[in-house]
Amino acid sequence: MVKPFVKQACIVSGVLLTMVEVGMCLGFTTCLLPALRDPDSDIKADLATSSWIAATFGLAWIPGFFTSSYYMDRFGRKIAFILDIIPGALGLILMYFSTNVYGLIAARALEGVTAGSTSILGAIVIGEYSSPVYRGMFLNLKTAALYMGSAIAHLLGNYFHWRTVALVTLIPYVVNFGIVWMWPESPSWLASKDRFEQSEKTFYWLRGKSEQSTKELREMTKAQQERTKHEEISFSNNVMIFFRKCRRRDFVMPVIIYFFAAVLLETSGRHIFPAYAVQIIAEVSGSEASFYYTLCLDLLVTVSAFFSSVLIRMFKRRTLLFTTGAAAFIVIMSVCLYLFLVSRSIIPNISWIPMGLFGMYLAIVNFACAPIPLALVGEIFPLEHRASGTTIAGLLIALTSIITLKTTPVMLATVKVYGTFTILGVIMAISLVFLYFMLPETKDRTLQEIEDYFNYGVYKADDRVEDKEAGSKMIEG
Repeated sequence: MVKPFVKQACIVSGVLLTMVEVGMCLGFTTCLLPALRDPDSDIKADLATSSWIAATFGLAWIPGFFTSSYYMDRFGRKIAFILDIIPGALGLILMYFSTNVYGLIAARALEGVTAGSTSILGAIVIGEYSSPVYRGMFLNLKTAALYMGSAIAHLLGNYFHWRTVALVTLIPYVVNFGIVWMWPESPSWLASKDRFEQSEKTFYWLRGKSEQSTKELREMTKAQQERTKHEEISFSNNVMIFFRKCRRRDFVMPVIIYFFAAVLLETSGRHIFPAYAVQIIAEVSGSEASFYYTLCLDLLVTVSAFFSSVLIRMFKRRTLLFTTGAAAFIVIMSVCLYLFLVSRSIIPNISWIPMGLFGMYLAIVNFACAPIPLALVGEIFPLEHRASGTTIAGLLIALTSIITLKTTPVMLATVKVYGTFTILGVIMAISLVFLYFMLPETKDRTLQEIEDYFNYGVYKADDRVEDKEAGSKMIEG
């Protein structure tokens, strides 16, 4: 008999393969944008146009979040995921055949739709399909998969034309169609549609039948049966329902938390580094060695992201997040100070010093500051609000990503690397402070327990001091 862990891992592999794809699309700009500035390029773009090509990827996340939210609630997680990966595949085909800048922008937009929708839905899938004991590890592997994809794109981009890279990037999508097609439907979604018999069958198939799984299923089913059932209603009533959610603690608190989580995610450099790695490292290390430094940092970041999945099994989320967050802030400020002093010719530039510190920073933030904010999407939104909550979370990620991807080229050109990361580091520190007072501990908690926490301020029948202290600091619903 196949063990539950193997079944869950097979389903999660579909999400992780998609994240590899998203990472390749994100890292694609490191070979595309320099090529467009080449005098011999058949398509040319100036700095402003290049920044829009990069930013369009993040801007297109917004429609991706809306469509994914509709798909996941209407058709279920499986069909939604299949529909979500289609635009990305079409975008890569369009990228390969593009003959002008407008074609490239349209292609990046299609890729962005898939990146945004699958990043959020992937977290939901992992949260609903996996056991609490494995959920944190699987969610963290999303970040590792993304950085692996980025590293692959950087490597391919150094040796092949960007059109060839686009074609190779299409391969994971083709494989993933087959994997996702084999998924069962989510037990949580089936329960939300009052299909309790199917939900129970699928749940036990995924988790196995044990005292813990039986308890989790019973609590989830009970919560769904107690909810007020809504028939198909008009758009205006849907709007009213949404605004009524804004008065509910179990909706408002996760949204506020996720605002700061999204800011932390972007300012930690999750999307900036894959998109502008070559430019950043070229300034810090010297252009001749930039590719090799980029490749080394890619490997370092990928390994650290994988290692994070081990740490998340060993340590509590809050402990890991705030310890590594504080360490990352100290390191990045040290890098920026060193580069500032070098720029003023106060000290000599020994390239391995800032590169070593920069590598240390990227490794530390990928232990927690980058993966945990994305993991929260699959944990903190109650099932009743999951579609609308994840849409808002997606919008927050999209807006912060657009701002950072659009402004980073300008900041790099004006205030250089040290100024750019000083600004980002300060904002990152502010986000960590707010999260310290608002974020509960979610390690090994069922989704129903987390949902109850946001309603009552503490975990039911739980006397853990740290959770009560965190709850007392949250605003009253």
